[in-house]
Amino acid sequence: MNIEELREFCLSFPGTSEAFPFDETTLVFKVKEKMFALTDLEGPLSVNLKCDPELALELRERYTAVRPGYHMNKKHWNTVDVDGSVSDALLKEWIEMSYNLVPKKKGK
Repeated sequence: MNIEELREFCLSFPGTSEAFPFDETTLVFKVKEKMFALTDLEGPLSVNLKCDPELALELRERYTAVRPGYHMNKKHWNTVDVDGSVSDALLKEWIEMSYNLVPKKKGK
């Protein structure tokens, strides 16, 4: 997966928006104004994803490309290096899980 494919996949979820709230290189994907994925457009591709705390620990132990969320709450966020060691299908599954973890407000 490259940055264009990552961006396209994240934007495919209903209600998703993208922004650069921190600087001009950190691309953030939000649903209902809550972040579910962010990536830096400079350097090797990686993505921060929200994750169930127990699963976050399990994924870090199982995959060398998964580490505690960079600049994030390490209990709830993982950083995934998009280096080919994790399949695109699995990465998409984790992105979708992150999206689904963001609380949806009723009526919006």
